[in-house]
Amino acid sequence: MKNTKKVLAVLLVLVMAIVALTGCGGGGKDAGFTPDANSVLNTNVLRVGMECGYAPYNWTQADDSNGAVPIKDTKDFAYGYDVMMAKLIAEELGYELEIQRIDWDSLPVALQSGKLDCVIAGQSITAERLQTVDFSEPYYYADVVCLVKADGAYGAAQNVADLAGATCTSQINTIWYDVLDQIADVDKLPPMETVPNMLVALDTGKVELVCTDMPTAMAAVVAYPDMKIVDFAGGTGFEVSDEEVNIGISIQKGNAELVEKINSVLANLTEEDYVEMMKQAIAVQPLSA
Repeated sequence: MKNTKKVLAVLLVLVMAIVALTGCGGGGKDAGFTPDANSVLNTNVLRVGMECGYAPYNWTQADDSNGAVPIKDTKDFAYGYDVMMAKLIAEELGYELEIQRIDWDSLPVALQSGKLDCVIAGQSITAERLQTVDFSEPYYYADVVCLVKADGAYGAAQNVADLAGATCTSQINTIWYDVLDQIADVDKLPPMETVPNMLVALDTGKVELVCTDMPTAMAAVVAYPDMKIVDFAGGTGFEVSDEEVNIGISIQKGNAELVEKINSVLANLTEEDYVEMMKQAIAVQPLSA
């Protein structure tokens, strides 16, 4: 009996030691993550990636007007809602801000490789993306809408059923492109690389509608007055989950420390703050005058 107790005691100690070691290793999503030498956690320089071509979230301009930030290794500057948010986060956390311009489709790879600390680029927080990156809490909530020509075949559309048979497209690797399949008899063209490209497709008549989110649509109708937003009032729009309309900041998988720091800044903001910041971005976007 005494020997049995000793064995049990030894086993208990071993179990406790394993638990302790797991805790020291960070456990869960921290396990195996080690920030490299260029990480913001070692340099205090927050490297933020965005495409700089997705107004009103982010865009490229020639000068620093309205508080625009230099784009690394270029003579250009970036501004928009995402840059406003990046500046706020960097300021609150005491970091220097560095903006890198990277194609939309390459942003996840740049993040996973350690080239970036985070991506602030109007990304929806989807289950698929969460397999390869971590996300902050939402920094915007964006309804999915359609853009049509006001005097076009779908100018009077009020719900998804009214869009039947439309020729359409959207941006590559977005939920906007995926939800087009919910349109009856849809004529779905290949996706566009950028938001400006899909807006040109609509403007030139290549397509009859494009799908996007509300902020992008609001910016588009300022630049293209003959376009109209179909916002599906009364719940007659596309079927989407909350995760698909929640916009978050993606962070390298396992970097729980940076996730926590960014969330600590977002916790001090309200949805009304987000709306007001977006209005400010739309007011100064390119072609807004």
